[in-house]
Amino acid sequence: MIFSVRPIGLFLTAALAALGLSAVGCGGGDSSSRGNTPLSISLGSSTVIVAQDGTPGTESVNVSAGGGSVQVAVSGLPGGVAQNFTATNPGPSGKLLFTGSASSVAGTYSPTVTVSSGSQTASANFTLVVAVVAKVGNATDTTLGVKGALKQFMATSFQVDGSAGNFFGMGTAATLRESMLNSLGARHIRVQAASGSIPMTANTGAGSDWDFVALDQTVQPVLASADQSPMLQIAVVPSWMCGSNGFLDVANHLNDFAVYAANLVRYYNKGGFNWGGSHFQSTSPTPIAWWSILNEPAANGLTPTQYVAVYNTVVPEMLAVDPAIQFAALELSAADLGSGKPDDPELYLPTFVAAANGGGVRAPVNALAAHFYGGCGQAESDTTLFNAVPQFVTAVEYFQKELQMRPDLASVPVWTTENNVDSDSASANNLSTCQPTQPFVVDPRGTSTFFAGWRPYVFSQLGKAGNEALYHRDYSDDQQFGEVDASGNPYLSYWVDRTMATLYSSSAATEPNILQLAATDITSVETLATGNSNGTVVVMIVDRAVHAASDDNGSGDPRTVVVDLSGLNSFSAASLITIDATTSTVNGPSGVGVAPASRMTVTLPGYGVAFLSLTP
Repeated sequence: MIFSVRPIGLFLTAALAALGLSAVGCGGGDSSSRGNTPLSISLGSSTVIVAQDGTPGTESVNVSAGGGSVQVAVSGLPGGVAQNFTATNPGPSGKLLFTGSASSVAGTYSPTVTVSSGSQTASANFTLVVAVVAKVGNATDTTLGVKGALKQFMATSFQVDGSAGNFFGMGTAATLRESMLNSLGARHIRVQAASGSIPMTANTGAGSDWDFVALDQTVQPVLASADQSPMLQIAVVPSWMCGSNGFLDVANHLNDFAVYAANLVRYYNKGGFNWGGSHFQSTSPTPIAWWSILNEPAANGLTPTQYVAVYNTVVPEMLAVDPAIQFAALELSAADLGSGKPDDPELYLPTFVAAANGGGVRAPVNALAAHFYGGCGQAESDTTLFNAVPQFVTAVEYFQKELQMRPDLASVPVWTTENNVDSDSASANNLSTCQPTQPFVVDPRGTSTFFAGWRPYVFSQLGKAGNEALYHRDYSDDQQFGEVDASGNPYLSYWVDRTMATLYSSSAATEPNILQLAATDITSVETLATGNSNGTVVVMIVDRAVHAASDDNGSGDPRTVVVDLSGLNSFSAASLITIDATTSTVNGPSGVGVAPASRMTVTLPGYGVAFLSLTP
């Protein structure tokens, strides 16, 4: 739009009005009587923020002109942003008022203000930011979480197999690594006893049949860490119980597997057991509180009916040793929900939750577990990985719906016991498991800045859906799967998970409520507001804006969010923690004090997350 300013009195002619031009000023003359003063323009600020809720932004326009009419034009504005120029008296300087709306696309733009007079023109650029608005309500949103409560805790896993080695080590190194794990704030740390760490190596009746060294290199430090309430997943069975297909021979060795599992409970929880003249007993006085039977039933070669038979046989034998232990059942790979593939949860859940006297589960179930990955293969785009998250929510809701089929299972929580951006792995010849004709490539998005936008998005979406646990795929691993590397050095993923654990899930006694929140943009920004019993409020802002559809481990697009707190009582203090591309992986993020206000602005330069904490 073009605005015209004339130093000949304050009036608006009909002709100018028809052209959308305004004229302001005092005295007489026209452009032919201008002096030789060069035309110039300067702007009052380099950045103008325009909120999507219609709250305007202003820009001062300072014009220097010798005389004659001056026209002011603005180009490069995004759609949905209206403008209006008001001249001072006397002109020709004035103010530009920009007003956005819900149709204004959030982002950063570079408009130009141009003034012209006669044959002279001058222009200046500025940055216009269309900001998302997140208005926080003063009541709990009982439609989200578990009747309004955010009960989701953070946790991590150790994949203990033949290649894991002794991560914790001895002496000072062990102390430092245990301290790092403690600081993560994980609850019910999961240890997966996979191939290479199975403690029963044979079945000859001799003491040499058992060897806990490989497993205990991880289990014993975990028992001494965090909440001292870990979960042991008996991921696979000892090889001597397997049939020709390499999986548990249910027909011939189901009872053997039950005895094996019961001995594991004796070893860790009840003073050990004797075998072949030897006594086997954990060195830790801390028992293992949670257990899980076989990882991903389809990957263990079990049909839905076979899995239920295994669960119903093994769990009672373990409970007979220690009635206090609890169980996370199924641990399904949930990515193929509705696909009809062998690991489709829609094949397993109906069988599992069938009536106890009709082939369904009879043994106690304390949690139902699922695994969620954004994709399978490093070549998949950032957009693909983000688009997978709503599918996680659909799967959680499906699990919850199936549990409601049985009154005795209706209150069983859903846990996500594996989660990461990419599930791909290398085959024996270093080809991609997901794309067997292609070389395997480590996906750095599991630890890059992308993770700082992806994982909090997952946390928020699953927490709102009522999921009650969010585990990381693997604590110590490579850039695709780890939170720390093999030497214990933290990746960015460690700081993301640690910050969320500290703010949201340090203990069951501090579970916050999810507050009502209305956001003007949910396509590129995720927001979550929670309130604690002491009156503190935390608002999480996630920038998941993809710069280009083809981006693979891109940097994202900047986003500015105006947090509207006008519906809440006033706060005396506030702090902001930001995790983005500038965050140190050595020291992690640090909070900075900010002045509390009824509207507070948070800007992220690309993929990342910010946590605004407010104290009454």
